[in-house]
Amino acid sequence: MAQLVYSSKINKIRSFALILVFAGILLMYVGLLLKKVEWVMVLFFILGVISIVLSTVVYFWIGMLSTKAIPIVCPSCNKPTKMLGRVDACMHCKQPLTLDKELEGKEFDEKYNSRKYRRELKKKQSNK
Repeated sequence: MAQLVYSSKINKIRSFALILVFAGILLMYVGLLLKKVEWVMVLFFILGVISIVLSTVVYFWIGMLSTKAIPIVCPSCNKPTKMLGRVDACMHCKQPLTLDKELEGKEFDEKYNSRKYRRELKKKQSNK
């Protein structure tokens, strides 16, 4: 049976920003290879710079978001980690985590973090 591996939201966003940095460098390198056609070279340079600037914005955003994250100690690996939302995964051992008593014992699903899911849950509870 395949075991699901979860990833921390903070790590996912940091990985996306890192991919943007490498994509920007790669785009500018392709621009260097195409220096015979100046407008193509400039286009690739501009796209590369935009990608790197966007990664800087994403890194800044996740840094600000990380300051608001709840610091906890993972019960599995006993290492400090940060948690965003109602459910998240440990940054070190990928253990699913929640601080919500209603979700303890339930199967891990990232839909618990969405506002749409919470609104639907409130509607169901109010109809009972």
